[in-house]
Amino acid sequence: MPARLLVLTAAVTLTALVAAAVGLTLPYRLPADDPLGGPARFGIAVAVFAIAQFARLRFRSAAGMVSITWGEAALIVCLYLAPAGWLPSATLLGAGLAWTVHSLHNDRRPVLEIVRIAASLAAASALAVSVATALGHPLLAAPTPMLALAVIAGSVTYLLVTAWLSGVTLGLRHGLPIGPPLLAALRGKLLMFVGNVAVGLVVVALLELDPRWLLLLPPLLWLLQQTYRYRLRADQERRTWRAFAEATAALNQLDERGVASAAVSGALALFNAELVDVDVARADGRWRRYRGDAGGQLVDREVGPPDRSEPDEDELIRPLSVGAAPVGRLRVRFPRSAPPAARERDAVAAFGDALAAALHDAATHRELRLVTARSSYEAVHDPLTGLANRAAMLGKGDQALRQLAHDHPVALLLLDINQFKEVNDTLGHAAGDQLLRLTANRLGALARPGDLLGRLGGDEFALLLTSVPVVGDRAAPMAHALRQAREIAERLAAPTEVAGVRMSIEVSVGVVVADAGAADLTELLRRADIAMYQAKEGGGSVAAYDSARDAASTDQLALLAELREALKVDDQLVLALQPAVDLATGAPTGVEALIRWRHPRRGWLGPADFIRPVENSEQLGTFTRYVLDKALGVAAGWAQEGLDVPISVNLSARSLLDPRLPTEIADALRRHQVPARRLVLEITETVVMSELEVIDEVLATLRSMGVQLAVDDFGTGFSSLTFLTRIAVDELKVDRSFVIRMADSPEAAAIVRTTVGLAHELGLRVVAEGVETAEQRMALAELGCTSAQGYHFFKPMPADKISAVLGSMRDSAESNVFRLRADGAS
Repeated sequence: MPARLLVLTAAVTLTALVAAAVGLTLPYRLPADDPLGGPARFGIAVAVFAIAQFARLRFRSAAGMVSITWGEAALIVCLYLAPAGWLPSATLLGAGLAWTVHSLHNDRRPVLEIVRIAASLAAASALAVSVATALGHPLLAAPTPMLALAVIAGSVTYLLVTAWLSGVTLGLRHGLPIGPPLLAALRGKLLMFVGNVAVGLVVVALLELDPRWLLLLPPLLWLLQQTYRYRLRADQERRTWRAFAEATAALNQLDERGVASAAVSGALALFNAELVDVDVARADGRWRRYRGDAGGQLVDREVGPPDRSEPDEDELIRPLSVGAAPVGRLRVRFPRSAPPAARERDAVAAFGDALAAALHDAATHRELRLVTARSSYEAVHDPLTGLANRAAMLGKGDQALRQLAHDHPVALLLLDINQFKEVNDTLGHAAGDQLLRLTANRLGALARPGDLLGRLGGDEFALLLTSVPVVGDRAAPMAHALRQAREIAERLAAPTEVAGVRMSIEVSVGVVVADAGAADLTELLRRADIAMYQAKEGGGSVAAYDSARDAASTDQLALLAELREALKVDDQLVLALQPAVDLATGAPTGVEALIRWRHPRRGWLGPADFIRPVENSEQLGTFTRYVLDKALGVAAGWAQEGLDVPISVNLSARSLLDPRLPTEIADALRRHQVPARRLVLEITETVVMSELEVIDEVLATLRSMGVQLAVDDFGTGFSSLTFLTRIAVDELKVDRSFVIRMADSPEAAAIVRTTVGLAHELGLRVVAEGVETAEQRMALAELGCTSAQGYHFFKPMPADKISAVLGSMRDSAESNVFRLRADGAS
């Protein structure tokens, strides 16, 4: 027992003893012909107070069990039957007797606890008697309104004093404010208090009228007791279920600490516990314990596996598992004065099951984040050297170019190791890998802040120099880049040892210099590649790009001029439409619009032949409007045939820089009378690399219009999760490179599985691209992927064939997955 509680017990006990002693010495006056006599009346008072304590009702509060009794009724009856001064001592004896019996049979309370309870009731009785007798003289007095007010005032005093002492006791014992237990006691006692006063007044009236009427009271008092019990239980059940709902809802967190903290706080409140432990089993075999006490403190630390010893009688332990997988353990310790019953065991079991599911979900999210982070890292880093790979080099390089002024010069150095194949053939691939790592390390040491270094594949490395000096001489940037290239070549040629053989790393370097706004990194790499082969052919180590020897550059200009003419006619740029199929029913879930160029001289051109030059030209806006107009025209025709299928159009990241784009799309939707929800704009993850507000504003406006957004080639970008937190989308499209390699690559299968799970968690649709075999389709269905597209279902087809195919798919859709064939599709 805490020291402060001992002080309170001593003070209350001393008060009760003084009140009892003083009360017994006070003069009293009984009728001369009193048939009972003083000793009998005192004994009756002791018995009445004892019976009032025996007929108790208990309920659990935030600081333990609270008992409510018939004390006020006993007080009113005894004020009538016995001299007021005797009642403190009668209360002390009667309550002490009753609580001793309770302790022997149920509570197992310490002797000091029984003394404190009896003394508290006696002290409350003394104050109540003082108030009642100050307002009237109830001993053997006929009930009158004034006398009733006097005993009611005494009863209120008794209620407030007992409730206050109980609150102080529970607060001192558990270190809590006295407010919550005090309010809980008053709230639980209010109805019974009214009944107690009424019963006490009725008993006094019957005693005054004819004591034989008291024989009718026991059944009525029993019914009243059951009513009290039912009302208390219903109220407590209602509060418990509300607290259970709040506690389990708070478990909806995405990380382990959030779930465990919410579980500790929720269990403390739900079970009115003294202590709660949540032990979490980690995937690596370690355990972490989150502990909270009634004071609200939460601590966590590493612990060993929990022992399997039997819990104490005042605590419940619940192993946490999902299926056969253990996830942790829940331990709830109850106050010794309120040990757990069957109801608490059921509630702890139910809460433990909810906690186990939440911890399992948090672990799954953690693994999902790790897998996503790992796959995102691997998607943009070369696994051998750790440098940026080709995809990252292209993406980050374009981003760096966009961040520079349009006329700021940049230089790109493309390096190729001479005689690398001979090293592999002579010394083995391990030696070749060692040579590549050594080259990467030396290049990394030579790169300057702001430069971008990457391995493009094989023995090719690229270095983008963004800190080229800006001076008046136009030849200065190239001269600077050539000096850098020669220095790198000389440093790399320093002798080294590879697989025990001493050698020099000789390289050929192609150098290209251009303004940041004049070309993208793909074009710079193409030019640097030409320069590198010029260096190899010329026998030197370094060569600068010569546009006079680049036939492709003039051809690209001609291609853009021809595209300008194609946009003015209606028979060159045509749509190829490919449906996406519901894997469960075979119904169409959407159609992707792919652009093809029926070139009068070059023949059929795919997007790879002309999209990149278009994206880096001034014709992008006209081209985007042209494709959207054609796609919406086809979708409008579907609506006339009763086909409610969305159409997807790929959107360049550069198009999102145009704030007029949403208005142009809205005009096109209105012109073709196509609802906005039937247009899906596919964007790539490279959009996330831009911090420009205009992109976020354009996407937000499109979303507000009702246009749907899809992430194309999901999983190949830099930060998929970051992308989804920045931009609200409706659909994820799994890149075909992962789908094709699912069967042979555990990494690719993990990325597909992760993407499908992530889409389900975020409530997004997911479409797998590039499905070519029945095995891939079945694997996707088993992973929970709902939709797919690819040659296994349909090849891209002309607009005049798509309506019939969609109608057939809709009409023949069944409840199970069936194989669709692309016969006749072109």
